[in-house]
Amino acid sequence: MGMWVPAVAMVGIVLVIGTTVVLRGPMGKALAQWIRGWSRTDEQWLAVQAAKHGTVLGASESLLAEVDELKRRLSEIEERLDFTERLLARERDQERLAPPR
Repeated sequence: MGMWVPAVAMVGIVLVIGTTVVLRGPMGKALAQWIRGWSRTDEQWLAVQAAKHGTVLGASESLLAEVDELKRRLSEIEERLDFTERLLARERDQERLAPPR
């Protein structure tokens, strides 16, 4: 009965050493960074990430404004396209409904 105790102890030691090696490497750093992000709001997390990569966070506000402007312009273009399609469809309907010559 006491023969399996050393085997279990060795497996436990190997698991602890393996886990330590993995968590001290890049995988552990990524995991730690991910866990640290839980306690921060999204804006704080983005600010930390932006600072890490040398990006100015205020630039994101201007990008959001530009995206909003592009969305507005795209919706205007879609309305114009719909209007043009209706006009073309109306002309085709008149040609189809005209009496044969």
